[in-house]
Amino acid sequence: MKKTAPVNKIIPFSNVDGPGNRTSIFFQGCPFNCRFCHNPETIHLCISCGACVPGCPTKALRIDKEGKVQWDSSLCVQCDTCIRTCPHDASPRVRWMTVEDVMKEVRRSAPYIGGITVSGGECTLQNEFLIELFTELHKLGKTCLMDSNGSFDFEADPRTLSVSEGVMLDVKAVEPGWNNHLISHPREVVLKNLDYLLSVGKLQEVRTVIFPHRDAENEATVRYVAEHIGNRCPYKLIRYRPFGVREQYQAELGTFSTEEAYAERFARLAREKGAVGAFVV
Repeated sequence: MKKTAPVNKIIPFSNVDGPGNRTSIFFQGCPFNCRFCHNPETIHLCISCGACVPGCPTKALRIDKEGKVQWDSSLCVQCDTCIRTCPHDASPRVRWMTVEDVMKEVRRSAPYIGGITVSGGECTLQNEFLIELFTELHKLGKTCLMDSNGSFDFEADPRTLSVSEGVMLDVKAVEPGWNNHLISHPREVVLKNLDYLLSVGKLQEVRTVIFPHRDAENEATVRYVAEHIGNRCPYKLIRYRPFGVREQYQAELGTFSTEEAYAERFARLAREKGAVGAFVV
């Protein structure tokens, strides 16, 4: 039986998901539950509760004879009513695709891209699928990058890295209490991955979100990462933005974006600690 994976969406052309022009593939499912997640509808798989069906303005959703929610992409206008309605942080607009299905879409843009970036959700939940997909992409001379939250132990199973050019790694927090509160997942494997990916030359980039009015927490993370990576890869400091963040967490984290001047404070700290490639977006 051919491997399949749940794909949330495919963006044919992106210049913000790695170097150059790339096709970005977003897989469904994530082991984290970050309070600041901008796309929480990618966290869980649809359980066909049906809550999204009545409100679909174009009748693109229906419940079949087996009680499963079915999505008709030809009727969908991408209004996102379904994901705003879903009480389970899921989406009914997920396609279960084979490697051949994904390759068919990538080939359409292949002459104009340098490679692909897989993201999510968390792409490494589809590790076996990625190994096969990356192997096929390399036959086209394309590079393959992973945008990962670091929950997968790359050292314990290095097969995916062997067919990938590298990882863009999120280091969300290093202070244990803040980390556990923020993402509901232990930090240890993420920090282990930071060191391991550096040691094997596969760390493409590190990203950290800078939150407003969180001086101590921001400083602890930025200092730790900067002292570890030095000048070996770029360090992207992302200003917290409330767009897409669930309302119950906006009240805590902020309803306004992190000010650029505030974030730049931590970029300067990172550069002082050796991360010369630190910058704010």
